[in-house]
Amino acid sequence: MPQMSRQDPLIENHTVDYVPPAERHGKARDLFTLWFSTNIAPLPIVTGAMVAQVFHLNLMWGLLAIALGHMLGGVVIALASAQGPRMGIPQMVQSRGQFGRYGALLIVFFAALIYIGFFISNIVLAGKSIVGIVPSVPVPASILIGALSATAIGVIGYRFIHSLNRIGTWVMGSALLAGFIYIFAHDLPADFFTRGGFNAAGWLATVSLGVIWQISFSPYTSDYSRYLPADIGITRPFIATYLGATLGTILSFAFGLVAALATPEGTEAMVAVKQATGWLGPILMVLFLLNIISHNALNLYGAVLSIITSIQTFASQWTPSIKVRVVLSGVVLAGCCVVALGTSADFISQFIGLILALLLVLVPWASINLIDFYIIKRGAYDIASIFRADGGVYGRFNLHAIVAYFIGIIVQLPFANTSLYVGPWANLVEGADLSWLVGLVVTCPLYYCLATRPHIQKVRAARLGYSD
Repeated sequence: MPQMSRQDPLIENHTVDYVPPAERHGKARDLFTLWFSTNIAPLPIVTGAMVAQVFHLNLMWGLLAIALGHMLGGVVIALASAQGPRMGIPQMVQSRGQFGRYGALLIVFFAALIYIGFFISNIVLAGKSIVGIVPSVPVPASILIGALSATAIGVIGYRFIHSLNRIGTWVMGSALLAGFIYIFAHDLPADFFTRGGFNAAGWLATVSLGVIWQISFSPYTSDYSRYLPADIGITRPFIATYLGATLGTILSFAFGLVAALATPEGTEAMVAVKQATGWLGPILMVLFLLNIISHNALNLYGAVLSIITSIQTFASQWTPSIKVRVVLSGVVLAGCCVVALGTSADFISQFIGLILALLLVLVPWASINLIDFYIIKRGAYDIASIFRADGGVYGRFNLHAIVAYFIGIIVQLPFANTSLYVGPWANLVEGADLSWLVGLVVTCPLYYCLATRPHIQKVRAARLGYSD
């Protein structure tokens, strides 16, 4: 298996370019540790507490809905991740093979916006966590500490991110297990197993939340598998990513649910974690802080790659250097810190609402990406065309993909149930956002039919002749 030499720089030297076979390294299990560790964090724990506090499910029905939602959504993130070793390029660059060189720009823009949104939300959350641990540290200084730490990890890049998460899997996994043991080893409230119950709306809302949670990672999963050797195949990266992403989130959601049920009704989620875990609580808070910072490096890394992809669209011969990536990381950091320092008290909830609304644009993209890669092209892409100024065999715009994409967004709107927009049919199942299901059901067959029409096949054949 090809290995990186000892003379390789500490800072990753590839950005959006193709990773050649001689520079491939790593094993499929690295994907398990990355996605497992990444998802043991405060945000999924807080979201898991909502299962009892907002959706009013009891322990049994809550755990069942959590597991089912993440197991279904995990298929999407795992299929996206398994593309990395075959392609050797970031996920957003690969979108040129489906949407055309310029057609992919809109997808890249939305992806960058989501990354930046999560980065800002997490540095605010990290700042608040630091203040909670060391109250004497001012909030602005805490936010800057969290932001600079995540930026340092993101700048160093791929290998360091994977190394941190290999360690994080053991540390965070053990800490969460210790938290479960502590809670169940002590007296539980009399209504621990009976609080809440079953209601169809809350159960479907929880399942949908799990599916959406997993899909939200899909735009950058192959960014972290593109260095794996091409001969590793599809199955091993799929299984490693699927197990890591689903087990990590199921455990975190379940921990939030258990902590909520182990404390008086109405207790705020992270306060509930502290109360339910006793002396272990402060240790968990410190570990969660470190995990927020590590996870946030992925958001910065993805944002910078998306920005570079956008610029390179108009400068096909440009190959950005390490220095360019460092400078862009600094610019993103500065802009995000300005926004974070001026945020209101309820900024995180508002911004998460925006991000969840933006997921309306991710579902059609994920549908097109998976249908195109696994069914239509079966992993056979012309990498050289993806980097051509004219798009090569994929052209500047692939209208069949663009049309399917926008129709996929439009059909979701009547069913959308977000903080920014509520469609007229949003409450077919009260409290559950089922727009993602409509998006998948419509976009997948629509794109397949458009992309496999005889006329399209003739055009593709002609372009392949041109490419040769």
